Amino acid sequence: MEKQDKLSCFCEKDILITGGLGFIGSNLAINLVGLGARVTLLDAMIDDHGGNLFNIEPVKDKVLINFSDVRDENSIKYLVRDRDYIFHLAGQNDHVLSLMNPFPDIDINIKGAAILLEACRRYNPKARLIYTGTRGEYGPAAKLPVSEDTPINPKGIYELSSLTAQRLFQIYHNNHSVKSITLRLTNIYGERAQMRHNRFGVANWFIRLAIDNETIKVFGDGSLIRDFLAIDDTVEAILMCAATEEAYGEVFNVGNDKPSSFLELAKTVVEVAKSGRWEFAPFTPERAAQEPGDFYSDISKIKRIVGWEPRCDLAEGILKTVAYYRQNKAHYW
Repeated sequence: MEKQDKLSCFCEKDILITGGLGFIGSNLAINLVGLGARVTLLDAMIDDHGGNLFNIEPVKDKVLINFSDVRDENSIKYLVRDRDYIFHLAGQNDHVLSLMNPFPDIDINIKGAAILLEACRRYNPKARLIYTGTRGEYGPAAKLPVSEDTPINPKGIYELSSLTAQRLFQIYHNNHSVKSITLRLTNIYGERAQMRHNRFGVANWFIRLAIDNETIKVFGDGSLIRDFLAIDDTVEAILMCAATEEAYGEVFNVGNDKPSSFLELAKTVVEVAKSGRWEFAPFTPERAAQEPGDFYSDISKIKRIVGWEPRCDLAEGILKTVAYYRQNKAHYW
């Protein structure tokens, strides 16, 4: 089936996106509106997490916004009713914050997921749910590429809370017939991500430094590798999974099987932006302790079952991202 035919299933459907004013949620909303869906966005607008009303500027008159929190049981009970699809993107995803205070991760990521799932079980068990977790659930890579059957060994509270939420979705799928798909996203970059701090999204932070004509610090010798994935490819993967009946009940990596080194990333950003510069820098003790090593995803499962694979190469994705932030800098800096 052609991709566009497959995604036509969203036309005239009622959609809820939690974290809908954030980086991935807003890009997902814009795509779903384009596919003819009726979209409602839930966002608590927690400081520094990326919620930004400007993110939905292209569709601001075509979506409904509910400023609420996934931990608000009454709000969630109301919002899940009659939804055909629910994309659960809301969460505490600041790894640095989780090292200092574990309780927001536990409260937002685990309790929030449980509240959403229980509301669906009681009031809308026919809804289709898609949960976006993190590749950090695996912990350091035992071997590369990392497949879905790799032993799980998360290093931090954030990653553990994401894994726990993912397991909750699977339990409700298996025990209560609340159909869901869980995804492990890799290093996503692109338009509409927050750009005020560097606590998540290294590729976007490199892009900010280049736009500001500053120096990008490449730690060590720059040889560490990651599978950087453009937001357009990410949104396509999420939608194609949601539109694939055989995907429900499964866990999928959403990543890139053509990884890049941090040095390659820095060089590409500087070359594409035609500004900024890069230099090597030693790892700080804190960064060295947190560094999980090389990582890139095995995406053969999502290719086989869903028919998705990334199409945007690194230079192309960075070019589009640089152009967006240069045009809209005032809304993100």
